[in-house]
Amino acid sequence: MTTAKYHSGFIAIVGRPNTGKSTLLNSLLGEKLSIVSDKPQTTRNRIRGILTRPDCQMVFIDTPGIHKPVHKMNEVMVQTALRTYNEVDVILFLVEATERPGAGDRFIIESLKKVRTPVFLLINKVDLIAKEQVLPLIAEYSSLLPFEEIIPVSALTNDLGGLVETIRKRLPEGPRYFPDDQLSDQPERFIVAELIREKVFELTKDEIPYSSAVVIEDMKEEGELTRIHATIYIDRDSQKGIVIGKGGAMLKQIGTLARQDAEKLLGVKVFLQLWVKVKKGWREDVRMLKNIGIIEEE
Repeated sequence: MTTAKYHSGFIAIVGRPNTGKSTLLNSLLGEKLSIVSDKPQTTRNRIRGILTRPDCQMVFIDTPGIHKPVHKMNEVMVQTALRTYNEVDVILFLVEATERPGAGDRFIIESLKKVRTPVFLLINKVDLIAKEQVLPLIAEYSSLLPFEEIIPVSALTNDLGGLVETIRKRLPEGPRYFPDDQLSDQPERFIVAELIREKVFELTKDEIPYSSAVVIEDMKEEGELTRIHATIYIDRDSQKGIVIGKGGAMLKQIGTLARQDAEKLLGVKVFLQLWVKVKKGWREDVRMLKNIGIIEEE
């Protein structure tokens, strides 16, 4: 009797900002790990999500959207995404079904021509278009790059078109890199900071989401309670009042929603204390970028 061999590997999710990469990762895992927003450039770090099955383990890497950088922070984000190409077994290139290939998609395709890693084209948000529109889109993208697989999906409705099985066939034999019940290799502090940042994205407007960062100052377990103290950093004095809100209402709402998500994540009661501080030019500050994990320590 032969024992079935175990397979494992690393899969990068790449694409322009706001194509649904984080939603896809959450859909694949069946858990909320990567923060989601209708604003582009929500993801700043490489978020690793782990899907373990009896026959394989897949480590997905949700990369920052590839775009023209403006700040040092954006430059690092794009370099991080591009560097991922050569560190994985499969690349999932996510595009939107509602748009024809644009300059951003073509830029990414040009960079993908230089890699040997198998590239799957995922046409996301197919629930928003008529079925007869899919084939012309497939033909147009196929003329730009000979993709290994082309799979129409809807990450939002969890219609992944056999994606997991298709990836499984491409993975090499390998070990379980992580315990069966581990969802991510990111520490809980990082994920809680991301949950807080997601609420800032959801509730504030204009430039504030892009000018903000969250640092967990302290996180302690006290029996059935976890105490978390976090600081929301912003770029300008004028933004502080907006994040705090009239009578502290905005900050309270951010804290309440983030606490509820943190309690689901940690499985315990959470006491969350938030502060707001101004740190001008933090997106150019290498030390700050290391502190929030955008620049990875060597």
